[in-house]
Amino acid sequence: MGQLKGWLGALLMIVSLSAAADGFVLQDMQGHPQRLADYRGKWVLVNFWATWCPPCLAEVPELVALHNAHKDKDLVVIGIAMDSTPESVADFARRKKITYPLVLGTEKSASQVGEVEVLPTSFLYGPDGKLMTSQVGELTRSSVEAFLRKHTHSDAAL
Repeated sequence: MGQLKGWLGALLMIVSLSAAADGFVLQDMQGHPQRLADYRGKWVLVNFWATWCPPCLAEVPELVALHNAHKDKDLVVIGIAMDSTPESVADFARRKKITYPLVLGTEKSASQVGEVEVLPTSFLYGPDGKLMTSQVGELTRSSVEAFLRKHTHSDAAL
């Protein structure tokens, strides 16, 4: 009974995360809306991070490489900075050559996507807009690409 209760709780959490994020609309630092619905047909990786977070800083080059390799084909990365000022995030993005859209995160914007208790935390949405997986902790380009290869049902190589 205990295992069933735990499993049902996890399932409900996944369903509620998916439902909550289905219509997320976030404004990036250039004032452009970033809507999950606008990326139908592509994978969307939403990454919560902070400039003071060592694992976040370690994954930035991986996310830049991932975004640059896939943005015109099958995946987009959206970074949500959960700290600092617009100026400090913009300066950091310039220094680290971040090419993906950045959003200044708030509790309200985070709640549109999912629960974030630890940084970095990432949510990966499938081409149909449904939440496929989430990860607390650092990501690598190769781990994301391996997941995409496993869950992509086409002959197109990543």
